[in-house]
Amino acid sequence: MHAPAPATEDAPAPSPSASPGHDAAAIEAAYARCTHLATTHYENFPVGRLVPARLRKHVHAVYAFARHADDLADEGYEHEGLAEKKRLAALNDWEAQLLQPRGTATEPIFIALHETMHELDLPVSLFTDLLSAFKQDVVKRRYANFDDVLDYCRRSANPIGRLVLLLHGYRDPHLHELSDHICTALQLANFWQDISVDLIKDRIYLPQNDMEYYGVTEEDLFEKRATGPFRQLVQFQVDRTQHIFNAGEPLVGHLKSGLRWEIRLTWMGGTRILQMIRDQKFDTLSRRPKITKWQMLPMLVKAWVFR
Repeated sequence: MHAPAPATEDAPAPSPSASPGHDAAAIEAAYARCTHLATTHYENFPVGRLVPARLRKHVHAVYAFARHADDLADEGYEHEGLAEKKRLAALNDWEAQLLQPRGTATEPIFIALHETMHELDLPVSLFTDLLSAFKQDVVKRRYANFDDVLDYCRRSANPIGRLVLLLHGYRDPHLHELSDHICTALQLANFWQDISVDLIKDRIYLPQNDMEYYGVTEEDLFEKRATGPFRQLVQFQVDRTQHIFNAGEPLVGHLKSGLRWEIRLTWMGGTRILQMIRDQKFDTLSRRPKITKWQMLPMLVKAWVFR
């Protein structure tokens, strides 16, 4: 199946239709607020710098929406039920603002996001899926089996990949499925990389039935006992995550050079994390594997050469 022709990188930005409730100055200010958030947030990476200038404000609007929702779900994490209720209430309010008609929002992020959704015909379901995953993170801390983990990835990671494709004009369902493989694998790689980090928040993404099969207990995890069975459990997760990465790799060949380079680099970064976990013999309890700037440089070069 061939990729549809995406919007060219040098094409002029479409002229937005007038918002029913905001003038051009208000919309411009809203986008500026999103750009500020995207370029100054403490967890920020270079959001939007690798995309065509005409798309940058739209990328920043999507990022600002997701970043703020993630903050509502995670920041000031506490175990008390009251804190959970407050975070869920905040996320429900964020969703209510998302679902407001275009032109009625007062929050700058939604003034901008509603314009982006309108101009680029982005389905609201991708945004509500993200919010459902954020809400789940507030209340769900264990996963019975791998299917449960995959369902979380379907809502927490896959919408981001689909939005990236849609922002660049790719609407082929086959390409969206390939993107899902990459995004799911990235989320899984992050889980196996961050086992010790997630334990601080009492979250365990290792499937409970797999833990039982390999004889790994929660006590082993919290006591940071990287036993033989624990390493076997992590190896099993890494191996099947690699298969999912491999299933999504053909996406790169369907994309034009700019996005192709970005997605190839993303794929390489995720698979590199898996290799680092292998290199430390699947012990991510004692040390969290992390790609350094020096390790990133050869990947940047390789991704550029094969763009």
